[in-house]
Amino acid sequence: MSLKKQTEKNKKQKTGLTKEEKKRLKELRMIKAENQKKRKPFTAQDTIPYKEIYKDGICRTDDNYYSKMVQFYDINYQLAQNDDKAAIFENYCEFLNSFDSSVEVQITFLNQQVNFDEYAKNIDIPEQDDCFNDIRKEYSDMLKMQLSKGNNGLVKTKYITFSIKADNLRNAKSRLERIEASVLNNFKVMGAMAEPLNGVERLKILHDVMNMDTKESFHFHYGMVAKTGLQTKDFIAPTGFDFRNDSYFRMGQTFGCVSYLQITSPELTDKLLADLLDLEENLIINMHLRPIDPKAAIKSLKSTLSNIQKMKIEEQKKAVRSGYDMGIIPTDISTYGEDVEGLLNEIQSRNEKLFELTFLLMNTADNKRKLDNIVYQTAGIAQKYNCNMRRLQYQQEQGLVASLPLGMNQTGIQRIMTTTSTAIFVPFTTQELFQGGEALYYGLNALSNNLIMVDRKRLKTPNGLILGTPGSGKSFATKREILNVFLITDDDIIICDPEGEYFPLVNALNGEVIKISAKSNDYINPMEVNLDVIYHPEKYRINGDVEDIDTIIADKAEFITSFCEVIMKKPQNAELNGDEVSMIDLCVKDIYKKYLYNDPKPENMPTLQDFYERLNFYAPDKPAAQNIANSLQLYVTGSQNVFNHRSNVDTQNRVVCFDIRELGTTLRKAGMLIVQHMVWTRVSQNRSCRKSTRYYVDEFHLLLNQPQTANYSIEMWKRFRKWGGIITGISQNVTDFLGSLAVESIVGNSDFILMLNQHSGDQKILAEKLNISKHQISFVNNSNAGEGLLFYGNVIIPFADRYPQDTRTYALMSTKPDEIQT
Repeated sequence: MSLKKQTEKNKKQKTGLTKEEKKRLKELRMIKAENQKKRKPFTAQDTIPYKEIYKDGICRTDDNYYSKMVQFYDINYQLAQNDDKAAIFENYCEFLNSFDSSVEVQITFLNQQVNFDEYAKNIDIPEQDDCFNDIRKEYSDMLKMQLSKGNNGLVKTKYITFSIKADNLRNAKSRLERIEASVLNNFKVMGAMAEPLNGVERLKILHDVMNMDTKESFHFHYGMVAKTGLQTKDFIAPTGFDFRNDSYFRMGQTFGCVSYLQITSPELTDKLLADLLDLEENLIINMHLRPIDPKAAIKSLKSTLSNIQKMKIEEQKKAVRSGYDMGIIPTDISTYGEDVEGLLNEIQSRNEKLFELTFLLMNTADNKRKLDNIVYQTAGIAQKYNCNMRRLQYQQEQGLVASLPLGMNQTGIQRIMTTTSTAIFVPFTTQELFQGGEALYYGLNALSNNLIMVDRKRLKTPNGLILGTPGSGKSFATKREILNVFLITDDDIIICDPEGEYFPLVNALNGEVIKISAKSNDYINPMEVNLDVIYHPEKYRINGDVEDIDTIIADKAEFITSFCEVIMKKPQNAELNGDEVSMIDLCVKDIYKKYLYNDPKPENMPTLQDFYERLNFYAPDKPAAQNIANSLQLYVTGSQNVFNHRSNVDTQNRVVCFDIRELGTTLRKAGMLIVQHMVWTRVSQNRSCRKSTRYYVDEFHLLLNQPQTANYSIEMWKRFRKWGGIITGISQNVTDFLGSLAVESIVGNSDFILMLNQHSGDQKILAEKLNISKHQISFVNNSNAGEGLLFYGNVIIPFADRYPQDTRTYALMSTKPDEIQT
């Protein structure tokens, strides 16, 4: 072969690449050059891709990308009525549509095991210098046992991270703050609490995710950066990363795997995400959403539709040439065309957007075998809804980065979905209630089996109701709360006990049981006033004002007027006439001015006898005085003179129980009014000392049957909160309770309701009064003792309390005849 021919042949060999191959070769060379520019990560810190996280919570992930983060809390979506569900879903769709194409959104669901011992410290009851530490220990052990029945310290949190591109931090900050305000407002509309996170809080989340093996507490403040010379990454990075395997990675001593959800189901359900989040293992779910510009989306869809029409024409031409019906078109082309037309119609005629969705799941475990089992379990849940879970092959590092709440997604896996299809992954499931501080135990969440710990003082109106049929556990629930209050707070406790069933618990707490009846030797004086106000007025200073003698006399005159209305047996809703009210006021002033201005002593405290004698002093000239004295005689010198004695009981004990079991019909109205007055007096005293008073009224419906006691109760319900009082009504006769005219005021001023088993006839009324769904009401239909619904503000949670019966505290609280401790 000649040299010329050989040269031509070599040229042909060199230029033998096709146009596509040349283009691909050019792309590969560019990728190689770009990779050579990038420095491979040599340390764990290098793998964490953000540049800086500032104190205010803004994170710079790239030179021109900035993100901010908001934590939001759950609402009871799964238990809501269908109308409420639809409203939440519509609001969530509007929320997604509020983001424009320049904003990237990442929604993170973090289910993470924490150190159980550290978690248990939240419910620990510290010992005190008294004689009740044995009860504290038993109650604390009970709480830890109940905690272990739940998810053993699996904490579930939810976040949303939004990222934008900006020239500098200043521009990014102003825009991110506007987006943040919109996000918080949208969550408020949906009924969910939300709060922005600062830099330390964001770093703590990253630290906890990447240090699952050590579960070390995060200790950091921004002053440490200057002092140590370290970067923020140094405080959150694990001991190392290992991405050598194609389908899993190691993070410290933790094995991890990132998968993506392949959505193959033609119809999705809002239960898919809920079932994934119910998995009681370490799991991080991330949804990366990138809104597509509506104009670009419509243009792309029209272009696709044109291509499909072109394919149809080609198929029709082929049919004509082949001699068969040109109306026969391949099913794939026909179906695809209909789908694109439908999608285009939705975007143009309805409030729909297109989103690029990346759905990632990151499982972690202590070892490879456990990790594989968890991944298999998670995949099973996805398959239940006709979806598949696929591991990210050779992309585990990118998957880990995309699973961190930084707003970064470099996996390159997207699925185009409409607003409605995206919103089907509603980020709300079942609300949990686990508060710190003076939170009390109310059982386990019947849906998640997690501990319910709430503090009624955090409610706008902490007054409450405990409702249930006989045997449903309402008395036990009341005693459990009383014991819990005694052990962890300094609040005073007062009980109105019409059945004589609280004295075992009260005696065990060294409380005072006051039996009120015609035969009792326990006396309380309705004419008693607090002399400490006279001797130490500075203790009772409220907003700069001191309660003076004139105020004390006026309050006492008002109470004695109500007392006389009861004993004079006025007709329904009738009041004393003007002469009678004036006479009572005159006599009360005469008595207390003489007593309080002349060296008052407890042994000289006025009684009803003094009031009776003062009435008789005016009786010859004042018929009104004679009428009142005639009615009062039975309670002073007659057979019902139990209230005509000076007090011989400790009404200032921290726990006081008024046992009215043997209070006869004649004394019942007057006795209940006196008890209510004693409670109000105690609340007034404690208010000055900034101390809370809790008042429990059993068989509460009895108080609502009489106008005087009903009016007094309504007044308590309306005013107790401002005076530091927390009142709780307990009733088994819900029909009588709901039939009272006062029930609207009482329910309207109660943000706490513990509802146990209810009669079928009462359930419909309760559902209407409290606006609860059929599914929710099922938890109080034929439920076992200690099971029901807890209403805490706007939150409704089904609960179950199975208190251990082999404990001393159970014996103190049980009302079963064979278990009562005498």
